[in-house]
Amino acid sequence: MEELAQKLVAWIREQVSGAGCEGVVFGLSGGLDSAVVAVLCQRAFSDKALAVLMPCYSDKADLDDAQLVAQKYAVPTVTVTLDEVFDSILKALPEGEYDPDTQRLAEANLKPRLRMSTLYYFANRLHYLVVGTGNRSEIAVGYTTKYGDSGADILPLGNLLKSQVRELASHLGIPGRIIEKTPSAGLWEGQTDEREMGLTYEELDRYLASGEATEEVRRKVEALARATAHKRATPPIPPF
Repeated sequence: MEELAQKLVAWIREQVSGAGCEGVVFGLSGGLDSAVVAVLCQRAFSDKALAVLMPCYSDKADLDDAQLVAQKYAVPTVTVTLDEVFDSILKALPEGEYDPDTQRLAEANLKPRLRMSTLYYFANRLHYLVVGTGNRSEIAVGYTTKYGDSGADILPLGNLLKSQVRELASHLGIPGRIIEKTPSAGLWEGQTDEREMGLTYEELDRYLASGEATEEVRRKVEALARATAHKRATPPIPPF
């Protein structure tokens, strides 16, 4: 695990240097993936790694966990509270004859897109790269908000399964309560990754790593991969 950590730290430095930038900025949510990214970024750029805490009607426990990681690893932070911005956008949006079943997800997806915009503000001001927190498991089934949490310059965890990220977190000394907490994007109260995907990370990781799965899991993963293929590709351009 230490060899992997060192390789990822070196890779982050190479990406920043290759882009002609000076450091890195990332969102610190209080979740497992962002905690690992925070430690890797702090190792890569101890004085030029900025963690941005962006609560938007978020669970206070998540903010506490984010601050715990920042304090333990001496990661510089800035907090940008997005509650009022989120409310302002909802207020500005027109009423319409929309499918009511789409409302919760459409509104919730504004949150990661506001966070993406906030991160790029700091990236522009500081001449930093935005580091995303997506892992291989999430990317494979498109469990991400397009132009939200998927909006980043580099994804150091992009080849690691969720189980591998958890193992790396343990090696890095991430507090146990963060490693063991139920994975959630925090889009709404009670929301969890596995409930939204209809799969456990254990099932998903096993299938991605070995191809082994029940027929039901196989169908779910392949259906999610097909439905979210657009999230893993650049926008289509006509061939003429």
